[in-house]
Amino acid sequence: MDVNSIAQTATTIADTGTKQAVGIAVLKKAQDIQASSASALIEAIPPVPNLPPHLGNNINTTA
Repeated sequence: MDVNSIAQTATTIADTGTKQAVGIAVLKKAQDIQASSASALIEAIPPVPNLPPHLGNNINTTA
């Protein structure tokens, strides 16, 4: 092997590592955005109104 091919291989390996690091960083950022969006949606659910305690205890199976 000559020096140029060794240098080119080393550069290719370094570029691949950098591309993978950038891809992982972008993926983590996307996951953070999705998590914050999901939290916002969950917090946006209106509270359940106070219902009488007898509601939801029986199921009408003859209807």
